[in-house]
Amino acid sequence: MELFSPALLSQLNPSAKHLSELIQSQKAVIGVVGLGYVGLPIALEFAKKGYQVIGMDVFESKVEMLNRGENFIEDLDDGEIAEVVKSGHLKATASFAPLNQADVLYICVPTPFDANKDPDLSYIKSAGKGLSSVLRQGQLVIMKSTTFPGTTESYLVPILEESGLKGGKDFYVAFSPERVDPGNTTWHTGNTPIVTGGITEDSSLLASLANNMIIEQVYMVSSPKVAELEKLLENIFRSVNIALVNELAMLCERMGGIDVWEVIEAAATKPFGYMKFTPGAGVGGHCIPVDPYYLSWLAREHDFETRFITLAANTNESMPYHVAQLVVNAIARLPISIFDAKVLIVGASFKKNVKDIRNSTSEAVILRLMEQGISEIDITDPWVSIFPAAGREFPSVSLTAESIAAYDCVVLVTDHDEFDIPFIVDHARWVIDTRNMTKDIRAGRDNITVLGVTAPKKMIPVVH
Repeated sequence: MELFSPALLSQLNPSAKHLSELIQSQKAVIGVVGLGYVGLPIALEFAKKGYQVIGMDVFESKVEMLNRGENFIEDLDDGEIAEVVKSGHLKATASFAPLNQADVLYICVPTPFDANKDPDLSYIKSAGKGLSSVLRQGQLVIMKSTTFPGTTESYLVPILEESGLKGGKDFYVAFSPERVDPGNTTWHTGNTPIVTGGITEDSSLLASLANNMIIEQVYMVSSPKVAELEKLLENIFRSVNIALVNELAMLCERMGGIDVWEVIEAAATKPFGYMKFTPGAGVGGHCIPVDPYYLSWLAREHDFETRFITLAANTNESMPYHVAQLVVNAIARLPISIFDAKVLIVGASFKKNVKDIRNSTSEAVILRLMEQGISEIDITDPWVSIFPAAGREFPSVSLTAESIAAYDCVVLVTDHDEFDIPFIVDHARWVIDTRNMTKDIRAGRDNITVLGVTAPKKMIPVVH
């Protein structure tokens, strides 16, 4: 691995130097396929640097909003989007045709899994086919979408070569995984180091140069496969460690007398050899729930089973079932049938202080509650006005003393700063806390069940 510096460009072949000169002089046109959480920030950063940027997305509503100067990504500044659109540095399209004019092309499309939890490369293939129809000699294609090792070389390049051009000779290709953390105000596109691996040395150098125009530090690795696997490692590392504390939380509930949150805080006092992770109702977002299965699928092709990684993913996937059981246990103390119980889910987005609901654990908890026979379920979330989940649309309800008291059980899933936890607890019959949000107020209270702490034995009184 090597930290990129412009001095390395002396190694470029003559045919690649023209593109490097365009990039360095800001005369290169940048194309971005997919204007979501990854693509639009990249487009904005290049536009702010003075590059002409063409953003492409299949959703015409996004294209129309962007061409009006309207922002739809919460971490981006509305004024900056409006300014680069007004200046003409950023334009959006729903067609691949204008991307023929681009010199550098970023692919930033989703990579979900299918019903069998096998990789779904349909978005990458579609992007590749669209680009192959307009590809010209001398262009650079950089894929950002998280995927398994071999995708760039074995899937994307052959599709691009349907253009009649040869990858690594007529055009350049590299993989440079995204590192986006929604809601993070410290680390953003410009200051988060990234990794780049090309199919040829020229591809690596050109992709690193392009990235370095908007990103402070770019590390080059030997191949796209290395870059693809390191991205999976980043997220699987988190998956495994979250599974560890989730399993420990369930053990603490059974043992009794041990608060897993206190254990974690105590361990976090060690200044070396330990990194703090916390339990929850599961894992959400666009990476952690998906990436372990990308690697396990690839491993099976090589007659290898990623038992440790798969076990961690399974543990995390079991947490919504466990949380649902905590709700059922609480309702069992009520003088009502579970079929008549009313439950409020507090938090719909997959992490605190964002409106991103991709793979939200709240949906998984709702589904598990429905399987138990609970149909009267509402959600509240200051970041999400309507939560589409379990085949329904859940409008966010307002939190008042009367509305909270109307529910038999309130489940704290997402720890948004806006939630007034003492107010909720004061008016709730029973609270299931999956994020230790009640840590400062639960002493002396007996209407709270905390994930990772033995539940109180109190019976909930009849309300007349």
